[in-house]
Amino acid sequence: MSDLSEVKIFTGENSKYIAENIVKSLDLNLGKKTLLHFSDGEFATAYDETVRGDHVFIVQSTFPPSDNLMELLMMIDAAKRASAYKVCAVIPYFGFARQDRKDRPRVAIGAKLVANLLRAAGVDRIMTMDLHADQIQGFFDIPVDHLYGSTVLAPYIRSLKLENLAIASPDIGGSKRANSWAKFFDSGLVICHKTRERPNEVADMKVIGDVKGKNVVIVDDMIDTAGTICKAAGILKSKGALSVRAVATHAVLSGAAYQRIEESELDEVVFTDSIPLKQTCPKIKVISVADMFAETIRNVVDHKSISDHFIL
Repeated sequence: MSDLSEVKIFTGENSKYIAENIVKSLDLNLGKKTLLHFSDGEFATAYDETVRGDHVFIVQSTFPPSDNLMELLMMIDAAKRASAYKVCAVIPYFGFARQDRKDRPRVAIGAKLVANLLRAAGVDRIMTMDLHADQIQGFFDIPVDHLYGSTVLAPYIRSLKLENLAIASPDIGGSKRANSWAKFFDSGLVICHKTRERPNEVADMKVIGDVKGKNVVIVDDMIDTAGTICKAAGILKSKGALSVRAVATHAVLSGAAYQRIEESELDEVVFTDSIPLKQTCPKIKVISVADMFAETIRNVVDHKSISDHFIL
């Protein structure tokens, strides 16, 4: 049995929903802290209990607004100044991860900047899930526990017992991920090749592979505006697919994403709860990753492997 007596878990304001399930899984209580808002828009955070000598885990996804990131940084700083033994940032959704390189002149590498900010705040360990690019782990000079949403998403797809299954990637960049899923299910692989005229807008798309008479599952790390996924679903259905589902770890869902999904040819879209939904949609299903993060926290404290739980 794990000794979690010196483990304390706190949460940022916008990640309480998942942090509460994590502590429930660990049979712990959520740490007490206060967030003070000032009239000029600034805020301050403070712990309402001692963390001296404790292993502190701070749960906070860094989806917009940027206040979420700033709150996480301030909580890390406060814990270090309060003599916490170790501080681990549990970031189910790592914001700015799509800015992982200089893809054109005179742009910032946002993911590297966030990594630097976290390290400057004093974090000792990062625990996150499905980074947009695996190499972001190399932006840190501290341990990074990189989890995968497929640990909970793949078993759900298997439970549907779909016949003539085909796994699809919405773009060339996601073909490695889709290939791993295809091997796991021993199914066919389909790739949708897209071209963009401007960000978040798909100009043209072609399907590579046969989908006639098949149940297709599109896999991705995140869905933002849902333009790519919905366009792919329409094309796959027109090519003879019996059903089209989408599976993604992060429900970014900005702009008219909910409306697009509702009006699309998609039969179902499955997410984890790394980001809370802004509204309900009958086509969207959410599977919690709280137990997975709880088990990883337990393994980190017990100095056990976390990769034993990966299925892809």
